[in-house]
Amino acid sequence: MSLSILAVDDSKTMRDMIALTLNAAGMTTTLAEDGVHWVDTLEAMDPPDAIISDINMPRLDGFGFIEAVRAREAFKGTPILVLTTESGADLKARARSAGASGWIVKPFDPEKLVRALKMVAG
Repeated sequence: MSLSILAVDDSKTMRDMIALTLNAAGMTTTLAEDGVHWVDTLEAMDPPDAIISDINMPRLDGFGFIEAVRAREAFKGTPILVLTTESGADLKARARSAGASGWIVKPFDPEKLVRALKMVAG
């Protein structure tokens, strides 16, 4: 079974790296450039098996994005991994409080990212 993953990051390079990594692992990826971009299309999508979100994004940061996802009934159980350059304990606690399932610091190890996604969504 192929996992469907939504990756939200304002960096095109990072979105490309995530897609390359996940597609090579047999996962299907949908990419969004920020939280607003994805929230705008939310109603038209089936919930993915998992979501990856950056924290520092324009228009709607990762915390706001996670809260918007969790506010929708269909997405309450969707695992959300934060993938960011940030590593502060206070930010991790804030992300958990918003509804994040896990945290990975950039630059990411491709095998670790795939393993984490399989663990939370598989």
